[in-house]
Amino acid sequence: MSFDSARSPNEYTSLLPRPTDTDDPPDFLEEQDGRVDNKKAVLAEFWLLLKGSVPVILAYTLQNSLQTISVLIVGRISPAHLATSAFSLMFAMITAWMIALGGTTAVDTLASSSFTGSADKHDLGILLQRGFFVLGLFYLPVAVLWACAEPVFLFLGQDAQLSADSARFLTCLIPGGLGYIYFELMKKYLQAQGIMRPGTYVLLITSPLNAILNYLFCYTLDMGLLGAPLALGIAYWTSFALLVLYARFIAGSDCWGGWSREAFQNLGTFARLAILGVIHVGTEWWAFEIVALAAGRLGTIPLAAQSVIMTADQVLNTIPFGVGVATSARVGNLLGARDARGAARAANTAAWLSMVLGGVVLAVLMGTRDDFARIFNSDERVVRLTAEVLPFVALFQIADGLNGSCGGSLRGMGRQHVGALVNLVSYYGGALPLGIWLAFHGWGLKGLWVGQCIALYLVGALEWVIVALSNWEKEVEKAFLRMDVHEPGATWTSPC
Repeated sequence: MSFDSARSPNEYTSLLPRPTDTDDPPDFLEEQDGRVDNKKAVLAEFWLLLKGSVPVILAYTLQNSLQTISVLIVGRISPAHLATSAFSLMFAMITAWMIALGGTTAVDTLASSSFTGSADKHDLGILLQRGFFVLGLFYLPVAVLWACAEPVFLFLGQDAQLSADSARFLTCLIPGGLGYIYFELMKKYLQAQGIMRPGTYVLLITSPLNAILNYLFCYTLDMGLLGAPLALGIAYWTSFALLVLYARFIAGSDCWGGWSREAFQNLGTFARLAILGVIHVGTEWWAFEIVALAAGRLGTIPLAAQSVIMTADQVLNTIPFGVGVATSARVGNLLGARDARGAARAANTAAWLSMVLGGVVLAVLMGTRDDFARIFNSDERVVRLTAEVLPFVALFQIADGLNGSCGGSLRGMGRQHVGALVNLVSYYGGALPLGIWLAFHGWGLKGLWVGQCIALYLVGALEWVIVALSNWEKEVEKAFLRMDVHEPGATWTSPC
């Protein structure tokens, strides 16, 4: 793969073009009085990260729409089907989808630095194969759990009919769950090369396909509830197949060197990063699900308002998550290129970008809070309660942005364990119990979201401090320690 540093990075080039001895420095890095113009470099970095984030945000928004469309279509059959599909997909989110969204962060860490730092570009393809194997193994116990979900739901105190129907729904979704994970892996393989848009392109095709299949299976073929998971499974596997075709025939195939036994080597490093990634991403999502369960004990109106807020927050969360994905790829690329200073600049610029975007979301939520709930429900009690709680949700958008971008920087550095620890301490060590206590001592639903607001500001502030104080020269060294192959003349050894 060749790169031309005179061109800006685009769909067919890395976020970081590989430097050569004959490359002229980009305009924004021209020396002035012996120093690099840092202001122009930061602005260029800001624009580069924004361009990388937008297609990722769109892709995750469309990806969430697959499930939303399924719930809306099957939910029109009956209220029971609506409850079953929503509950089942919530359970899928906190189990298998965490493998997809958290486990694939191992690729964020390893592939992005390998792409720019490894002497053999095919190492990226080997990492992809390793991901297929390791995350496929991670999925096996989840598949067993889904197949045997009914007694689990009954043990958790759920309604008998809901438990039985949800278990049937999840059993039909088992094949599709693996497709979801492999689709995420292919996205990360391409994103490590700076190819950010294919996920959006693919989902623009499979999102309407999913809606058509849902209607066909649920109504035309009269499959009812079980038509939704079958349609979703086909949509996920089709998305994966289209990404493979994109990588094969359009962009991304240069890093694929064919199937290799090397994929079964150094599994420990990949598995460790994947597990920590699941914990890092999962601890935040699991906390939000606990809040949802607690809201259900406050009464019908608080539960309805909570549903409105959670549905909106799932959409809004794609913004910091998308920035985080672009940041992890960028930071990993720069570490692999031995550019410690550039990696530090990228991480801090990403933090400011996420806060700017969070500020925009905050302004929109505050400006629409009195009527926001009318999008979902016309009950005046729900509208009023949502308006009371929404300022707290708006307030933590800036902190949520920091959490996303700094979490992405930590993943790019291979420090998922730091993010996981910060989340565990911030959410479960104080803020979440505080929010639940406030909720049942006079604050109601507002108390739950005060706790979430405190947790997100703790997480965002702590992670930014950790990123800002990082020893970036040492992070470069660690990036090469994680690679499978040695550079000519280097003495790196595998940590496993």
